[in-house]
Amino acid sequence: MRRRIPQGILLVLVVLSVLVPAAAVAQGERPRVLAVHLDNDINPVTQEYLENAVERGEDDGFAAVVVILDTPGGLSSSMRGIVKRFLAATVPVVLYVSPPGSSADSAGAVIAMAADIAAMAPQTNIGSSTPISIGGEDISKDLRRKVVNDAAAYVGELAREHGRNVKAARLMVTKASNYGARDAFEIGLVEVVSPTLRTLLDEIDGRKTVPKGLVLKTAGAEIEEVEMTFWQRARDLLVDPNLIALMLSIGLLGIVVELWNPGLILPGTVGAISLILGLYGLQVLPVSIAGLLLMLLAAAFFVTEAFVPTHGALTLAGAITFVLGALILFDPAGDAYQVSLPVAVAIAGTLAVLLLFAFSRVVLVARRPAAVGSHGLVGMEGIVKRNGLVSVNGELWRASASAGTPLVHGEHVRVERVEDDLRIVVGSIPTPTEELL
Repeated sequence: MRRRIPQGILLVLVVLSVLVPAAAVAQGERPRVLAVHLDNDINPVTQEYLENAVERGEDDGFAAVVVILDTPGGLSSSMRGIVKRFLAATVPVVLYVSPPGSSADSAGAVIAMAADIAAMAPQTNIGSSTPISIGGEDISKDLRRKVVNDAAAYVGELAREHGRNVKAARLMVTKASNYGARDAFEIGLVEVVSPTLRTLLDEIDGRKTVPKGLVLKTAGAEIEEVEMTFWQRARDLLVDPNLIALMLSIGLLGIVVELWNPGLILPGTVGAISLILGLYGLQVLPVSIAGLLLMLLAAAFFVTEAFVPTHGALTLAGAITFVLGALILFDPAGDAYQVSLPVAVAIAGTLAVLLLFAFSRVVLVARRPAAVGSHGLVGMEGIVKRNGLVSVNGELWRASASAGTPLVHGEHVRVERVEDDLRIVVGSIPTPTEELL
């Protein structure tokens, strides 16, 4: 006989069969957002970091990639690479200048104009994108007009295509204008001012991006945070111009010391490692050929001093050449990518002092009388053995006392001179008791 299921239980089972799958589907459809943090310069390492993040956002089906930015600017070549990747992205790219107190200056402002959505947190700013030379000063005359007009047209076109204030964008380049978050929002330079990432995602939900026409679905999104890895931060550290100059100088010093004293191993090893690290930085950053040639010339001066002593003339010339080469080592890329004058002078001065000190020691050794063979025995102490022999430095020598007295077995003596027949003349060493008397 079949047992009947009560109607109440049957109703509960039916309701659960509908709600449980629906909840599972809703949970599976919850949008995901990739939050990429960048509080650094714009350089080849950070360019690769952002490009990889956008690629991950596309491949893993994220609803949007949010770049949380705080940067003073950086290399124009890396900036343009990031802009091209943003423009080609099939996933919505949101640039968010945050947290409060952050800025998107110079190259960062241009990158913001390439994002599908440009947003800022309160108490942040954006702008100051006028190109500058390697020394931090304005580029002059015709070259300045050429560079500034190119940058203004570039950022203006990005702003136009994304429906933003073209005039304000161009002024960031031509007049180095800088705007606070509220001002940038009011003049149409950015779309949103929001205090937190969560409120930003809720506010931009449902918006249609210009010009791609992508619809944002970010309300209640699951946020996955992304930071630079240890290896990326290490590589980013190695592209610091001041550190590159320091590594090159340590490499140069280590190799010169190894050439002066072959077989020490440690200076050559440290020098080779430092030189390789410095060359890595030169590979990543755009290098001026003139600056690199001056650095090589400085190295040649230092090495030549080791073999052709010029009483410091080549060392001084090498120090001056090193400073000049370090200052123009990198192509104009903003004041964040240059070797500072104090650092260059300090490195060159330290190199010069160390090499001159080493050179002075070599000169003193060269001028010291040769102490080889039997002449090196003068002043050494020995012990009298049997049959008038004296043991000095582990060797037995025929000896006589300077006072003409017999030599006493076991007596401690000091060599006073060496006769032509290789017989040594020794004098007795007073014992502590004799000194007291």
